Amino acid sequence: MTPKVETTMLNKVPAITIFFWIIKVLCTTVGETVSDFLNVNLGFGLSGTSVVMGIVLAVALGVQFAYNKYVPWIYWLVVVLISVFGTLLTDNLTDNMGIPLQYSTIFFSICLMLVFLAWYASEKTLSIHSIFTRKREAFYWLAILFTFALGTATGDLLAEGLALGYATTGLIVCGIILVIAILWRLGLNGVLSFWIIYIMTRPLGASLGDYLSQTTENGGLGLGASITSLIFLAAILITIIFLSLSKKDLLPSSNQTAEPIQKGGLWQTLVVVGAMIIIAFAGYHIRSASLTNSETAAYSWSNLSEFRTIEEDVLSMVKSGDLAGAKVRVKDLETAWDNAAAYLKAADGARWTEVDDGIDAVLRSLRSSHPTVEEATKTLNSSLQQLK
Repeated sequence: MTPKVETTMLNKVPAITIFFWIIKVLCTTVGETVSDFLNVNLGFGLSGTSVVMGIVLAVALGVQFAYNKYVPWIYWLVVVLISVFGTLLTDNLTDNMGIPLQYSTIFFSICLMLVFLAWYASEKTLSIHSIFTRKREAFYWLAILFTFALGTATGDLLAEGLALGYATTGLIVCGIILVIAILWRLGLNGVLSFWIIYIMTRPLGASLGDYLSQTTENGGLGLGASITSLIFLAAILITIIFLSLSKKDLLPSSNQTAEPIQKGGLWQTLVVVGAMIIIAFAGYHIRSASLTNSETAAYSWSNLSEFRTIEEDVLSMVKSGDLAGAKVRVKDLETAWDNAAAYLKAADGARWTEVDDGIDAVLRSLRSSHPTVEEATKTLNSSLQQLK
């Protein structure tokens, strides 16, 4: 009987060059803006967007696994889709299930750690230089998914949960990436450096996307989710075409690529990750304490006029039958509430939860696939009562 021979697989991932990181940041930005575009602009809603993107991602992954070598267009298509889906995982936990961002961050950190432990126990490496078996590829994409979900939770926690804003969050993330890159140059384990930077490029891209798409009143450039998504999708396409023609991102074709010999990976991981946890824990509590002591007139429970004004505008549009206009205007309510959330929550968490539930009901009623005047009026009147 002739023994079954497994089909030879070449490396299924690109080489780590400057082009890799450029496309990665572009993909993470698209993950943020496309998620908003489908959820808000097209009215799919968070649940509908999640289902659609989950199906599309599953199909794309099936195509990716069917190939026995790295193909730029399908690989980066999966990265874009997994970026969107990873964003939706965090958004569902936060918006649909009401799980605070700090808990989402911890949860996805644990999930990612478990994936890495299982991957290393099975393959004795976490390197992305030798993805040439189905098992390694499965571990690789599962890890990628959780890095996007973790990066989304971390970025949202910094920008919104701790009220640091998009620009400050981007600068913090850039600082972390720069430090890790310098440490890598000085001898930090390459695999550890890669995965930390990979995680950090998610909040970097998300901050960039939010900064470009948000209105000028909310600290952005006002390009909108549609234009921002198109710009970055075009940039990704151009870069992929260039790489497909130039072959600059191809690893050696052999499926026996030599692993770089690096020592000290375990103790370096314990030291670096431990230091990051301690710094993050201390920074979180220092910032939370400052928010509690920094309640200002602009973000005070005694001054909720901004939110009432927006809701009154939306209600007026709804009563006149302009549901499309109300849907656009209610985005201002969501953004303004997110900007104030950290301060108001620190001042009175119980009341914040109650009002937040009311505002979420307003958003859902106007963003449903078939919004009605009756339901939108009901949720708006209820929310206005809570804002008195």
